[in-house]
Amino acid sequence: MADARSWSMLECVINISEGRRLPVVHAIASRAGQELLDIHSDPDHNRSVITVVGEDAARAITSAAIASLRLDHHAGVHPRIGVVDVVPFVPLGSASLDDALAARDRFARWAADEHGVPCFVYGPERTLPAIRKHAFIQLDPDTGPPNPHVTAGAIAVGARPILVAYNLWLADPDLALARAIATELRSDSVRTLGLAVGNHVQVSCNLIDPWQVGPAEVFQQVADRATVARAELVGLVPRSLVEAIDPNSWDRLNLSLDQTIEQRLEQQHLAVD
Repeated sequence: MADARSWSMLECVINISEGRRLPVVHAIASRAGQELLDIHSDPDHNRSVITVVGEDAARAITSAAIASLRLDHHAGVHPRIGVVDVVPFVPLGSASLDDALAARDRFARWAADEHGVPCFVYGPERTLPAIRKHAFIQLDPDTGPPNPHVTAGAIAVGARPILVAYNLWLADPDLALARAIATELRSDSVRTLGLAVGNHVQVSCNLIDPWQVGPAEVFQQVADRATVARAELVGLVPRSLVEAIDPNSWDRLNLSLDQTIEQRLEQQHLAVD
């Protein structure tokens, strides 16, 4: 694959509120065609993370999800404001955050105009947790109607750098312990929740600055406080992040080269040579 400075594209990591009916999830994801890179579904969260490249793929998946899912029929562990809950645009290669912001704003206008779904934008202006806390209470939608769509809810549309979603499952199903660890680990580089997932608990992490605090570091921080039953990478990561970690640790950390953005781009013949 060519040096990242010689190619440019936008990744979009769409979170939809369905993780149990896998045929429905795969039918929605298939709308992305060749631009589909990855699907990760969790039945307890009742949520799927669909990784694609390009604005057209993001819009196709959004339209299919709005047509197929209903927020009022949804139950799951993870917080959500819509059937298409989060749509972040991420610059890859030589693409810039300004490129991602422009795509974000185009998408938010399109979702409001095409589907009548209100959108809240995040990025430099505000964080995703701020939207979850204040949407429709202290915060009005940036596009679309002032109230949630009757079946689709709302969409948080973002522009951000690379983020790693990483879950650490504890051997002891102690929710209070998971929440305490999540609180201790929370920082500007790591967002965390302690969640009960079925009969188990997990420390659910978003690694905001994964080169500062990555999977290896956060795994060790949790392991210093409790026995970790297993790690779970959600979605894809940059190849450089995996290659910077001792390969002998990859299995324990649930990492592999097959789970890298670059590997999937090559498999889909989307990388620029």
